[in-house]
Amino acid sequence: MIVPDTGSAYGGKHTSDAAIEAARLARAAGRPVKVVWTREEEFTWAYFRPAGVIEVKSGIASDGTLTAWEFHNYHSGASGIETPYVVANQRTEYHAVPLILRSGSYRGLAATANHFARETHMDALASAARMDPLDFRMKNLSDLRLRAVLEAAAKSFGWPRKKTQKGQGFGIACGYEKASYVATCAEVAVDKTSGVVLVVRLVEAFECGAIVNPDGLRNQVVGAMIQGLGGALFEAIEFENGRIKNPHFATYRVPRFRDVPEIEGILLDRKDIPSAGAGETPIMAVAPAIGNAIFDATGIRFNNLPMVPDGLRSA
Repeated sequence: MIVPDTGSAYGGKHTSDAAIEAARLARAAGRPVKVVWTREEEFTWAYFRPAGVIEVKSGIASDGTLTAWEFHNYHSGASGIETPYVVANQRTEYHAVPLILRSGSYRGLAATANHFARETHMDALASAARMDPLDFRMKNLSDLRLRAVLEAAAKSFGWPRKKTQKGQGFGIACGYEKASYVATCAEVAVDKTSGVVLVVRLVEAFECGAIVNPDGLRNQVVGAMIQGLGGALFEAIEFENGRIKNPHFATYRVPRFRDVPEIEGILLDRKDIPSAGAGETPIMAVAPAIGNAIFDATGIRFNNLPMVPDGLRSA
């Protein structure tokens, strides 16, 4: 089997689907064959990002200190499941669930889902404590590397910001995975009349130890931020009578030029720390930052992904 040395498979080359098909065809034909799936075939027969249910329970003291944390992930995976926040009483579990649909890799694996659940919940706790979302996180963080990316993102974003127009909202989220750290700030504009949700600006600070290739790293960070827009807002497979309704990019909604906001990627270079990979972690805080900004603009809390496939009408 000869697998082309190209990127963008997002784990797809790790499975044997295309390899088995090529082997069977080559054996039947008695000669070498080349197998290339069409986009429709890939949509229809490849695996899906794992669905999941995540349950979070927590407690805070009157001063905003976390006192209890219980986190259960059902099916979507254990990557990034541990909380980075300081809390004395905690219980975190991953629960495997029998497969209904074949599932496999997504950028960031389950860390994307686990960070969405955790950072959305942290924002709700900050609201309950009547604390600024950044101050609340800082109060419960001792990890200096995570604090550093939060401070860098907030400084460049201008956090905290005052609203200057109706429908404006700001959100923040952070996390770490695979030895790298990320913090994202988002600005959204929401038109309640039309239901349109527009991401206006994203600022992300990222640190993965010593930087070897600044241009390559920046491309990874910005690319992850753009891809994260789709999973956050509208990407979803639609089913009807056991069939996929949207097996083409014409009908499967991905971020387009009109969806891309003003983007700023801030790279923190830590020459004192060994380099880590940067292909996955930059996507993790995009969805919760956007969701928290939507809440700030509307008072509506979205706990499901994608959050607004049909605008606010899906609320």
